[in-house]
Amino acid sequence: MTRRSVRGVWAVLLTAVVASAAAACTDDGGSPSGTVSEAASAVASVAASASAAAQEKLEGFKNGVNAGKDVKAGAVAEQGGRATTKITVTNSTDSATSYIIQINFRDPGGNLLDSTVVTVDDVQPGTPKDATVRSNRTLVGDVTAEVGRALRH
Repeated sequence: MTRRSVRGVWAVLLTAVVASAAAACTDDGGSPSGTVSEAASAVASVAASASAAAQEKLEGFKNGVNAGKDVKAGAVAEQGGRATTKITVTNSTDSATSYIIQINFRDPGGNLLDSTVVTVDDVQPGTPKDATVRSNRTLVGDVTAEVGRALRH
């Protein structure tokens, strides 16, 4: 899936969430707690879609070897309205290699807010290499980042 098609999927999902929220705001006697529940459900749906897109990218990475222990995610910061985190990849093999890494952004309750994938190429043996990962959508508040999956080849 190309970056453009992933953005297209996000645009469609965001439109669906906004339309759902707008419909929930009609004066049809619905309760505020019902509206909040519907909004939370919509957010969970968007996060699940992001996770599925990330998994699809990882599946396309041929001959990947599990390398989760080689990757560490740092603290989350806000940059331009998006959550960002610095990841550090330390190649544990004896030759240069590339990595594809899924980073999950979560709220304090452990709920998945967003998931994204980044590649880090030409990581030299034993030499840490940093990369910045940015969320696909606006995330505010207390957000943490974790390595969901990491593969090297």
